[in-house]
Amino acid sequence: MNWLKPLVAALVLQAAALPLVAPTARAELADVKAAGVLRIGTEGTYAPFTFHDASGALVGFDVELGREVAKRLGVKVEFLEGRWDGLIAGLDANRYDAVINQVGITEERKAKYDFSEPYIASKAALIVREGNDEIKSFADLKGKKSAQSLTSNYARMAEEAGAELVATEGFDQAIQLVVNRRADATITDSLSFYDFKTQRPDAPVTIVATEDEASYSGIIVRKGQPELVAALNRALEDIKADGTYKKLSEKYFGTDVSQ
Repeated sequence: MNWLKPLVAALVLQAAALPLVAPTARAELADVKAAGVLRIGTEGTYAPFTFHDASGALVGFDVELGREVAKRLGVKVEFLEGRWDGLIAGLDANRYDAVINQVGITEERKAKYDFSEPYIASKAALIVREGNDEIKSFADLKGKKSAQSLTSNYARMAEEAGAELVATEGFDQAIQLVVNRRADATITDSLSFYDFKTQRPDAPVTIVATEDEASYSGIIVRKGQPELVAALNRALEDIKADGTYKKLSEKYFGTDVSQ
């Protein structure tokens, strides 16, 4: 069988010479429509935007918004959950077509990804345990411990203020660390905190400061998909125009947060 050795060697060399081909990215509008489903990455642990209710169902403002977007694209929706720290990276791995999870629109992210038009605005809120008189502003975070998801915008804000970061997996854990005095504070979305206090009015935490400027969140997708981005923007416009957005925001925040 010595005649096999030259053949095998030739095949190995030929295979080595072939270019490495990455899996085909499936997220331009035509591909999404052909597949009949919009795959959305979301956290599932960030109330009231994306979380599980008492029955275990995935619910929340962003979840319902995602369903409405998919409906207006004429496709079904599939939610794929993951931890925040790896959520956006899932786009690179083609695990999903878009992420709808209160992803802040920043210049750093825009350099690598594309966004829809903003669909919600909020302000960063500094949360401390009731009775903590040492922290009254963001500047007071210097030398303190702030509970944050390490790759979030809020973690960067805390670091810039001079805080030591305490890693968390989400909002609920961050609040719990503050309540248990394992962290001095946390910076989080003001809308998320207001919803939390509505559900847990007895929780001994309070807002001591909010950011002057609002931040905006959008639907994030991979670069180079203008038709998909345009379709997402049309869907968002329609959701606002027909009153669906107002209904969703009143359901989760008690007020219209479209502006």
